[in-house]
Amino acid sequence: MDWKVLQGFLSGVNKYSTAFGRIWLSVVFVFRVLIFVVAAERVWSDEQGHFDCNTRQPGCTNICYNHFFPISHIRLWALQLVFITCPSFMVVLHVAYREERERKYRAKHGDNTRLYNNPGQKHGGLWWTYLMSLFIKTGFEITFLYLLHYIYDSFKLPRKVQCDVSPCPNLVDCYVSRPTEKTVFSYFMVGASVLCVVLNICEIFYMIATRVVNRKQHGSIRTASRKVRPEVDCDACKSSHAE
Repeated sequence: MDWKVLQGFLSGVNKYSTAFGRIWLSVVFVFRVLIFVVAAERVWSDEQGHFDCNTRQPGCTNICYNHFFPISHIRLWALQLVFITCPSFMVVLHVAYREERERKYRAKHGDNTRLYNNPGQKHGGLWWTYLMSLFIKTGFEITFLYLLHYIYDSFKLPRKVQCDVSPCPNLVDCYVSRPTEKTVFSYFMVGASVLCVVLNICEIFYMIATRVVNRKQHGSIRTASRKVRPEVDCDACKSSHAE
């Protein structure tokens, strides 16, 4: 998987993100993508080749490995990284759509006219798109954490597993290679995922709180302007009566 392409796409999202969104991107790149590429892939590179069982029955080792590891941790994390980063492209596509509308509007009405003050400003439909992307990312994070715990029944890798699946002749003991090292990386990746969930939730509350505050400010300004207008009209009436 070419992670440089993914990094190039997400770097465009950074300029449209809030402070929490920028922290989220930093956590994803430093504590997840970088660790995944540099260390995690190498730790799990020998997982099937060094999965030993105390039997020479043909096919038993492969069957036991597939039984206890239906999907590799490393492939599940790769899918998780792809799924949690894809919703961010919704924001980039929405901004690109706005910029295209802005270009057509200027071509039709002149270069001095503007349809948007800032196509990347999060208001209107773009605000909802950004908020929706946060909910989707949070949902994917929680779903993959649940799948990881559900498939392996724990985030800790055991040193020994017992298997009696056919064609194994009887109850067979199988041994996982480097279980302590893999357990450390598992907890690290799970911790980084939980941190991303917390950041997404904080950003959701920040977006909603900012929207509510802005609405109240605009409402107070409109109310004040409405109170000023009748006084001006009354003064005009008094002057007209005086004349």
